Amino acid sequence: MIERSFGRTGWQVPILSFGAQRIVDEHNCTEEEAIQIVHTAIERGITYFDTAPSYSDGQSEHRLGLALQGGLRERVKIATKTHDRTRDGSWRLLEESLKRLQTDSVDEWRLHNVVDLEQLDRCFAPDGALKALQEAQEQGVVKKLSISGHTNPQVQVEALRRFDFDSALVALSALDHHIYSFAHEFLPLAMEKKTAVIGMKVIALGKLGPWYEQALRYTMSLPISTIIVGMETMDQLEKNLAVAESFSPMTEMERLDFWKEIMHLATPQTLPWKAEQWGADDWYQRAE
Repeated sequence: MIERSFGRTGWQVPILSFGAQRIVDEHNCTEEEAIQIVHTAIERGITYFDTAPSYSDGQSEHRLGLALQGGLRERVKIATKTHDRTRDGSWRLLEESLKRLQTDSVDEWRLHNVVDLEQLDRCFAPDGALKALQEAQEQGVVKKLSISGHTNPQVQVEALRRFDFDSALVALSALDHHIYSFAHEFLPLAMEKKTAVIGMKVIALGKLGPWYEQALRYTMSLPISTIIVGMETMDQLEKNLAVAESFSPMTEMERLDFWKEIMHLATPQTLPWKAEQWGADDWYQRAE
């Protein structure tokens, strides 16, 4: 699998990374299956794993921690998150995450899904979540600092103007390209600042399933470090690996043909994360 630089961190990561949100009971994945999927992913070259305490009330972190015992922890990088906007609340979440992950440190800690400027201001307040990120990094509990966003790229643009995050996890599906586009509005600044960018929502919650290979290739072809894809079965892992291991960048004509086929899907029903309240249809009004 091709590897790329992870921004200015000095890390190298494969173009396909592992979204651990789905290795849980909620997605009909047993603990035994979860461990097997993670082990196979590592054997095939995946080294970057993304999780969060909010994923199935910590079950994602717990199962990832189980799977990485026996010496595997040293072979991978773990990113987890805080959805709390305060310093104290974020510290509590991190302490719980470390216990579930069975590790004394994580490689990356993210501000989770900062939707609007009001939330960003809360994170940047003197007692906000960013204070916890900085303190944890100073203490060696986390190595790199990150932010994520699904909704309005201008929020993450403002975040990068205020603080040099090491990475950003943002929505970069082929459908996201056409409304509140992180590819148009956020990527240029991230590239300028050498911020690692991780693409998510690649399959648009399954809506791009009929164009699976094109969807992965589209996002992999952007000037980013890696994509994360959620996987709850071995078949899904194999399907993702097949695209990553044979990856060739999309040509301009391939991209245009792909967009022509999927443009009818750019609706609030298909892109619920574009609304400030998940699933609302207000992003049409905001776009006017």
